[in-house]
Amino acid sequence: MSQRTADYQNWVEAFARNHNIPIEWAEKGVRKEDYVLPWLRRMTKRNAYGVYFIFKSMEQGPTFRVSVPKYPTKDPNHRILARQRSRFTHDYFYIRDEVLGPMVMRVATFFPFQTTYYLNGHNFIEQELNREQVGFRKNDNAFLAIDDIAALQAAADRLSPDIIRKRLDYWTLILGPKFSVKERKRVKLSRFYAISQIEYCRNFIFKRNFPIHKLFERGCELGLWRLTAHKIAEIFGARLHRRLPGKLATVIDQIEHGHHVFRAYFKHAFLKQYEKFATFLRNELCSNNLNDFGLKKGLDNLDAVRQTFKVITSRFAGFQAQWLNVHVDFPLLQRIALPITIGSVRYPGIKIHDRRVIRLLEVLLHGATHVGGWTAKEIHQSVLTTFSLSEPSYGLNQLRYDLRKLKGHGLLERDGSRYAYRLTSKGVQVALLFLFFHKRLCGPLANSRFHRRPDPQNRPDSRLEAAYHRADKAIQNIVDLLATA
Repeated sequence: MSQRTADYQNWVEAFARNHNIPIEWAEKGVRKEDYVLPWLRRMTKRNAYGVYFIFKSMEQGPTFRVSVPKYPTKDPNHRILARQRSRFTHDYFYIRDEVLGPMVMRVATFFPFQTTYYLNGHNFIEQELNREQVGFRKNDNAFLAIDDIAALQAAADRLSPDIIRKRLDYWTLILGPKFSVKERKRVKLSRFYAISQIEYCRNFIFKRNFPIHKLFERGCELGLWRLTAHKIAEIFGARLHRRLPGKLATVIDQIEHGHHVFRAYFKHAFLKQYEKFATFLRNELCSNNLNDFGLKKGLDNLDAVRQTFKVITSRFAGFQAQWLNVHVDFPLLQRIALPITIGSVRYPGIKIHDRRVIRLLEVLLHGATHVGGWTAKEIHQSVLTTFSLSEPSYGLNQLRYDLRKLKGHGLLERDGSRYAYRLTSKGVQVALLFLFFHKRLCGPLANSRFHRRPDPQNRPDSRLEAAYHRADKAIQNIVDLLATA
């Protein structure tokens, strides 16, 4: 067996030398996929297929131990074979396949030469879309934009066990150890492909990063609080019992670059959720033992695995949608109250309780006759007249300071090159929010809480007044619940 190992290692060296393929020992702490990326890009640019890099690595793997019997036997050449795990050389072949795209083949150099393949379904989809000439934009294992959504899903559905087995047989024949016909008959050699680890993801795509971050942040909080052991078991479609193997927990991991990942563990599998490229929210189910789901690990069961994982990720998304369908904090007032810096200029924050800003926004909202915008003097005179203020109490310089704050936060804009101002679309919405909050929401509700609550039996026939009474009752209920919590 040692001779066959040496022969195969010599063949790998000769193969790399004859095809001008770099072959190196893997260094500790270096991510292999990032290291070989320049060679993959060169091969992609040439539109070529085949092996483009080989790594050698010392790793643990299954092999056999040969030992001499303790006591003599009739056959002097008799040896005892026993299975064991030991540390020996593994060869990593980095391949660009014409069907499956970039993939990795790891071959153990000791008998039984166990071979492991690392495939990514996104690479297969990319090859299919290129073949059909469908435009798309892809970064790493994420499709960020595509011309035809139906074509994307159809390409994903075409990944079948038959396609995978055909390509794996081809590369195993080309790069794996060679056995003669006589050896195959004596040992009864055959290939069996099994799923050792599998990941299935579901992406929720957004046009802006803001809702992704808020949903993920709130989802993590609710997940740690609401995702109990019984809820996890319900998501994975299993029952809890005392002898449950593996893990059963929820955690938040912080990985490189400060990104966070929410994980829910169940047996030897886990669900994880994270943000991807500020474009979509990804739910991903990973399993190292398909027996946890009552599934067989043979490659022919890939479709059954896909359907089972699809149901689990859909169930998890449904639970999150139910939890997130509540009133949540929207930090607009918090963000706008903080100072901002644009270039070398620093603009103060805008507080919702700032009376000067409230007066200014109310005047600007009622500027329907000023099509070309307000000049600073016109705004100043209107504020003094509307609120019966004296000029010393609110001077022109104070107005210019307030206008500068609004302009810095994107609520105010100039009319071309003229020193005339008008509210932006965002400014109109913020102004309405500020005014409604003070005059139509906070003012009436605060009056009913602290000054006088109108008699509900003698209220006028007004839908707005009825809404105020319902709000009074709801606020009281919230106060009572918070007091007992």
